[in-house]
Amino acid sequence: MKYIDAAQVHKRMSIRLFINTLAKIIFFLSTIFGLVVLGILIYRVFSDGVSWINMDFLTGKLSTDPEKAGILGAILGTLWLMIVVAPVTMFLGVGTAIYLELYAKKGKFQAFIQTNIANLAGVPSIVYGILGMTVFVRALDMGNIVLAGGLTMSLLILPITIVASQEAIRAVPHHLGEASYGMGATKWQTIKNIILPAALPGILTGAILSLSRAIGETAPLVVIGIPALLIPFPGSIFDKFTVLPMQIYYWTLDSSLVEEYAYLASATIIILLLVLLLLNTTAIVIRNKFQKRY
Repeated sequence: MKYIDAAQVHKRMSIRLFINTLAKIIFFLSTIFGLVVLGILIYRVFSDGVSWINMDFLTGKLSTDPEKAGILGAILGTLWLMIVVAPVTMFLGVGTAIYLELYAKKGKFQAFIQTNIANLAGVPSIVYGILGMTVFVRALDMGNIVLAGGLTMSLLILPITIVASQEAIRAVPHHLGEASYGMGATKWQTIKNIILPAALPGILTGAILSLSRAIGETAPLVVIGIPALLIPFPGSIFDKFTVLPMQIYYWTLDSSLVEEYAYLASATIIILLLVLLLLNTTAIVIRNKFQKRY
């Protein structure tokens, strides 16, 4: 048996400790760099845009005059978009998660579906925009209306909602379902009255975070041709519309011609950030309120 060379071990240990320390320094500096850049960006946005936020800006229509431009149309368009996205995503996402976790037999078919859902969660958003343009805008001849945009966004966040719902269902203690079966409840009664209420906080948290992503996405809407022109306010899911990210996108482009559009884009970014902060705060409150219920 060959004895361990203490000097060699000490040398290797010194090298590993050096590499470990170097990696910690690199990762720390990378984090600091990202935070500094983010801080500068947020400061620049707020310093340029906060003075432009007032009731006229929030309730006004789009205008070629920066002093008169408002974002009410974009706000209403975002709300109408969520009216389509939220129910479609919740019903299909939660339903798929229930089927995969509680009904589908474990095997190759279930594993195939699970793998594809996980892969779809990482597909670039612009690919979903191309799919939405092909299926909803052209094949179904919907045009660039709220319904087409909402269905496209639903495809984008559906894999995320399914995965989050599955994790929430898996987190429910097994003894709750077993106790329900032991008392004579059917499978659906157990799912409806025991499993879903216990998993609801996790499901809602995942759904709200998914909706937050949908609100901030621009690429799919650009591909399906959502305008940011002087259009009437949308009144139904069959009207043309624009949303806050699209308005930011076009005003940023126009800022190269008119400087004031950059300030309007910054003000719109602040409103969008506040909406996203509200949604994320709601998700945290729901999670903290109900996580100890069961």
